[in-house]
Amino acid sequence: MSVDRGKKGSKVHLITERTGLPLSIGISGANLHDSQALEPLVRGIPPIRCRRGPRRRRPAKLHADKGYDYDHQRRWLRKRGIRHRIARKGIESSTRLGRHRWTIERTMSWLGGCRRLHCRYERKAEHFLAFTAIACSLIRYRRLAK
Repeated sequence: MSVDRGKKGSKVHLITERTGLPLSIGISGANLHDSQALEPLVRGIPPIRCRRGPRRRRPAKLHADKGYDYDHQRRWLRKRGIRHRIARKGIESSTRLGRHRWTIERTMSWLGGCRRLHCRYERKAEHFLAFTAIACSLIRYRRLAK
């Protein structure tokens, strides 16, 4: 959700898998930059069970838009062994990431379908994060029950 700088409100940050199932979610103030949410989101990804071998502790590849185009973010991802595909400011357009970005937009619309999350009523961010986590759990359950 895009919000002007200096305005009140909150943003939902989300990491999904390729099919759109939410893996990690975070809430921040509308006046904070998006790049500050990347490291906590990646750290919050739970271990994923694989058919063979140990559990995967991190994603193999991460796609992000221009808001995350900083050298320290790229170094941090590289140090953790995560390949990244981040659009560069002034060089690439975000439209090249469109085929991957629509899964995030679709998941955000699924979250927007929850009446409690459409407009934030809670004063405390912890309560809003809890309702968002419940909504993500319901999304996962519905997708996996099919």
